[in-house]
Formats: sequence, structure tokens, C-alpha cells
Amino acid sequence: MDPVLHRLPAAFWTVPYVGSRFPGSSEVTDRPGLEEGANCQLFAYEVLRHFGLAPPALRSSDLWADTQATAHVSAAQPLDLLLFNATDDAYGAHVGVWVNEGRVLHLCAEVGRPAVWEMTEFAVRQRYRVLIGIKRVVDTKRDTIG
Repeated sequence: MDPVLHRLPAAFWTVPYVGSRFPGSSEVTDRPGLEEGANCQLFAYEVLRHFGLAPPALRSSDLWADTQATAHVSAAQPLDLLLFNATDDAYGAHVGVWVNEGRVLHLCAEVGRPAVWEMTEFAVRQRYRVLIGIKRVVDTKRDTIG
């Protein structure tokens, strides 16, 4: 098993998909954490926080535009964020966490709980067929995984 998945607590695997629980929503502000569910962004950010990173609580298009807390990278490393959509528009994009060797941990409505998919599994689904790009949280305390 790879280091990211091996070091993820069991509670992460039971998080239900709840689209209304996204970064900045009143549901999250009033009741933080993952116990009541999350959308893909909130889930991905909590995974990164577990490993000591401090991702900004941004929606996908703002994450893509961000240059202060994250950087665009061309090749993914463990704990990088990947954005997928039906088009190359970052607005409403799906966010997952690179695990290793073409595998991405994510929380999607289709499955209803966290899943690990190969990149090919995203490519065959219309809503995830475009990899918009990869973002890396810029953090000097980044956990070295991989």
C-alpha cells in the first residue's frame, strides 16, 4: 500500500459526499470537520491538513487562480491537488489528491464516499474528462511522502 493511503485514518474512508458542505459554506462554518460530510474540495483540503499542509479554503476556480498558497506544477507528486471538469474551465471543477502512480484519492457524488481512481477512470467520464491541471500547496513544512 502506498504511504498516503496507509497513513490516512479510517475515519476519512467513511466521509459521505454532501455537496452543500464546501469551503466557506455556512454548513461548514457552523459545523466544521468531516463527520457530517463534505464536497470534493473540503475533503481534499482535510486530507492535506492531516499531513501538515495548510491549503487555502478556496472553491475550485479560486484555487486554480491562486498564486499565494499554491503553485501550478506540470508533474504531480503525492499530496498535490488535481482539478477535473468536463471542459478546461476551473469553475465548478472536481478536486482530488494525487496519491501515486496515476492514482487520485477523491470524494465524488457518483460513488458517495471516498475512492481512489486511476487517471483513466476520470478520462472516461464526461464530467471529469479534462484534467485542468495540478496545484501544489506551497508550505515549508510539507510532509515528504512517496
